[in-house]
Amino acid sequence: MKLGFIGTGNMASAIMGGIIKKQIISADEMIGADLFAPGREKVKSQFKIHVTDSNKEVVEKAEVIVLSVKPQFYEDVIHEIRDDIRDNQIVITIAPGKTLAWLAEQFGKNVKIVRTMPNTPAMVGEGMTAACPNEYMTEEETAYVCTLLESFGRVEIVPERLMDTVVSVSGSSPAYVFMMIEAMADAAVSGGMPRPKAYQFAAQAVLGSAKMVLETGKHPGELKDMVCSPAGTTIEAVRVLEELGFRSAVFEAMKVCEEMSKGM
Repeated sequence: MKLGFIGTGNMASAIMGGIIKKQIISADEMIGADLFAPGREKVKSQFKIHVTDSNKEVVEKAEVIVLSVKPQFYEDVIHEIRDDIRDNQIVITIAPGKTLAWLAEQFGKNVKIVRTMPNTPAMVGEGMTAACPNEYMTEEETAYVCTLLESFGRVEIVPERLMDTVVSVSGSSPAYVFMMIEAMADAAVSGGMPRPKAYQFAAQAVLGSAKMVLETGKHPGELKDMVCSPAGTTIEAVRVLEELGFRSAVFEAMKVCEEMSKGM
C-alpha cells in the first residue's frame, strides 16, 4: 500500500479526505491503525480505507507512514515500530516540538523523515502546512510528500528553526480566529441580529478578508486603510481596538504559544 496512518483522528481524517478527493492515492491503497475501535471504524466507513489495530501492520504494508498520534504518544509508538521501518520508507510527522534530531534519536537509525505542522482548516481543504525534510530525503521524495500535503491546502518548505513559529502563526491560530468570530457574532447579536446569521456574517467577513490578503498581494495595513474612511465608523472601531491592546494581545498570545511548542 502507498500510504499508512498510525492514528486515525481529525488530522489524519483531513489528510485522508484531501488525498482521496484529489485522486492522488486511492482509498484501497491506504491503511490506518488505531487502538480505539470506533475511531478506525469511522474512517473505514467514511473513506473505505483498510484499517487495523496494529501499528506494525501499517509499517509492514505502507510505503509512506503518517504518525498522526498525539505528541505525548510519539516516543512509545516510535519505539514500537522502529525496528520494522525500512530504508526506503518515508515517515511524516505532525507533532509540535518533536524535532528532527529528537525523532532521529528515537528511531536510532537513518530514517527518511519529513517534519510537518498542518492545521485544522485542512478538514475543509484550506489547511496551511509547513514541511521540513531531513537530510535523507531526496528532492523527488520531498516533492511527492508536498503533493500529498497540497491535497488539503497550501504547503511551504521551511527551515526547522521556524517550526515553533509556524505552530503559533498557523497551527494554533485557528483558535484565535474562532474566538474573534465568536466575539464579533456576540456583538452582532447584541445589536439585534439572529445568532445563526451573525456567525455567517462574521465568518464570511474573515474568510473574504483573508482571501484579499492572499490574492491581492497587498500589505494588510494597506487593506485596512482601504476600509477606514475619514471620520468613519471603521477608523473609530480601530481606535478602540488599539486602545484595548488588540495587537499586543495577539502578539503576546502567539509568543507564549511559540515558547510552549519549544518545550514540548
